[in-house]
Amino acid sequence: MTENARPSRREAASGLAAAALALGMTRPGAAHAAASSVFRHGVASGDPDASSLVLWTRITAPGPVEVMWEIAEEDSFKSLVGQGRLWTGPERDFTVKVLASGLQPGVRYVYRFRALGETSPVGRTLTLPTGRLDRLGLALVSCSNFTFGFFNAYAAIARDAAVDIVLHTGDYIYEYAADGWGAETARRIDRVHEPAGEIVTLSDYRIRHAQYKSDAGSRAMLAAKPLLCCWDDHESANNPWTGGAENHQPATEGDWATRREAALQAYYEWMPIRDPAPGRTRAQFWRTYVFGDLATLSTLETRHTARALQIDYADWREKVNSPQDAEALERETIGAPGRRLIGPDQEADLAAAWRASVTAGQPWRLIGNPMPIARTRVPDVAALGLVPDLSNPAAAVLAWKGRWNLPFYPDTWDGYAWARERFYAAARDAGATDLVFLTGDSHSFWANRLADAEGRPAGVEIGTAGVTSPGDFVESGFDPTLAGRLDQAFMDHNPEVLWTDNLHQGYVRLELDRSAGRATCLAVRSLETADPGVTVLRQIKLVRRGGELDLGLL
Repeated sequence: MTENARPSRREAASGLAAAALALGMTRPGAAHAAASSVFRHGVASGDPDASSLVLWTRITAPGPVEVMWEIAEEDSFKSLVGQGRLWTGPERDFTVKVLASGLQPGVRYVYRFRALGETSPVGRTLTLPTGRLDRLGLALVSCSNFTFGFFNAYAAIARDAAVDIVLHTGDYIYEYAADGWGAETARRIDRVHEPAGEIVTLSDYRIRHAQYKSDAGSRAMLAAKPLLCCWDDHESANNPWTGGAENHQPATEGDWATRREAALQAYYEWMPIRDPAPGRTRAQFWRTYVFGDLATLSTLETRHTARALQIDYADWREKVNSPQDAEALERETIGAPGRRLIGPDQEADLAAAWRASVTAGQPWRLIGNPMPIARTRVPDVAALGLVPDLSNPAAAVLAWKGRWNLPFYPDTWDGYAWARERFYAAARDAGATDLVFLTGDSHSFWANRLADAEGRPAGVEIGTAGVTSPGDFVESGFDPTLAGRLDQAFMDHNPEVLWTDNLHQGYVRLELDRSAGRATCLAVRSLETADPGVTVLRQIKLVRRGGELDLGLL
């Protein structure tokens, strides 16, 4: 993020550092450093505005402890711009959150904590700029499952000088038991989930958050860059909606509202985010960030405040036997009016942010989006000869969807067509038909051109693969060659899909200037050993053509 009034040596060098990173060149750093005995989970910062931000750490201690915090502009900490003392203890799982205020806009700060005779690692952060801004660098990450490998994408981001700030769009943790999804890999590389059972109670969620923040790559990234985030489903349980979740069984796991509240409490304790504003609940977790005169970023909450029950294709396998049946399913059930993803309060906040951005003449309006929004239908993979072995259950389901040209997943925006059109209409009314959706959830990279039901441009979508979570086709047991052919079939079949890849894990670096942007899809070299090396998989340019936003592959 380059603000004209405050250039820095780091910003000047960012182009060279980014080029070195793309070639797999890395420098020694904190990614593999041992954790402190007191500050085992590192430090973090996030949720900034122009004059304040959240500083976070967690203390490993036998009882309540006093913690000192400091923030400064210089590494020497000789001239502090903020400091204080506070107590933490078991009532908040020994986490520490400080809202450091009275800061200057667009300034890079260092911070640290002291407790029990130890000093924490030094964290680096920044406030949001005001006024003219010429450049912004974001890292887009999602789907970081501890059991599938080391968080090497995080370690790479920590070293990526072209990245100013990190956007995590959900599935920051996973709720599954130690013998659940990813168990085989976890046993092989010694990353078995803790606690052993599926997490249900407040203590369970706290232990799982602690385990995820023990990863060296996670500690390195959070110390190096401020974090913006929204959640998806696995922070609580797979596929939640306002009345429950697919992965919650009341008979054995108790009341859903109690479990959800435990999940949200642990999330607020363990993440560098502000507590709810007066009159708002923990569930109402959406934010708007303004980056000077360059960009506005709005994050979404799509799980706990308004979401209608997901459509389960398993309920329709025997009912859809013709194109007419499939059309009726989409028209009358999937696309039924009133099937919400976001509620009126969030809609109002989004509309206000878009109008303010358009009025200010900002060139970029970004959406931190927990799940894909592009129309993505399944091609007839059986007729194309791509899944000849229907004994594989995943192949059989994919072939059934493809036979009837159904949306890939009804849990994404594709399963809420009415809500998607309402979202696009609100953006159009605010003059924001050029949104950039920054998307997680799918474990695949995406470059998508978006349009509403009438074909009017609605913006573009850049999707990131998982930090560790495997792509759906690979996870379904298809070999890499077939998985790549399925990617191509989806590109050929869907007008909105310009490019996709489900074969790799990593992150997206998005760089924006005043006239154009570039998204670089970076694939990690390894998951099963700690290795921060990455390679450039694809570059995507964001350009304006006749007032409309478009994508091009580089």
